[in-house]
Amino acid sequence: MRPDGDAGAEVAGLVHALLRDVPDFPQPGIVFKDIAPLLADGAAFGAAMAALATFAAGVDAVDVVAGVEARGFVVAGALAHRLGCGLVPVRKAGKLPPPTIRRGYELEYGTAEIEVPVGLLSGKRVLLVDDVLATGGTMLAAAGLIAEAGGTVTGLAVLLELGFLNGRERLGTAAPVHALLRI
Repeated sequence: MRPDGDAGAEVAGLVHALLRDVPDFPQPGIVFKDIAPLLADGAAFGAAMAALATFAAGVDAVDVVAGVEARGFVVAGALAHRLGCGLVPVRKAGKLPPPTIRRGYELEYGTAEIEVPVGLLSGKRVLLVDDVLATGGTMLAAAGLIAEAGGTVTGLAVLLELGFLNGRERLGTAAPVHALLRI
């Protein structure tokens, strides 16, 4: 089966070729999708960021890219630089200095909490990015936090979408979702 994604088969194939499956991580029964080989390949990572920047250009203007900890930070930093806009981290609870706002959510293998800084997102148009869209719990919680902090999510972008977990459906239609590779 040919790889597919929102930026076309060529970009999807590039991302697919550089993913590494790690069985039973972080716990038994989970197959972790490791993006490290993609990040380590300068040309491929550049092509992925170019594809995400093209998506960003097609949504409402972006003032800030918000990246979800931890691998989403890498994507967000590179993309914010490419777009010439700011970066705001969406961090695990307790990692940002106060004041922050916090929200809990469910993962495919547990629960967690994330937070954003107060005062950095008010009135901003935000592109929310992460490495993987699985069940949608993390992105949904992050989008809710951004809205609570006064920002407007204009788009959601990921390198990889695990379609069989129905995360895109859980996110609804509040903002366009863009995945470079859907499996």
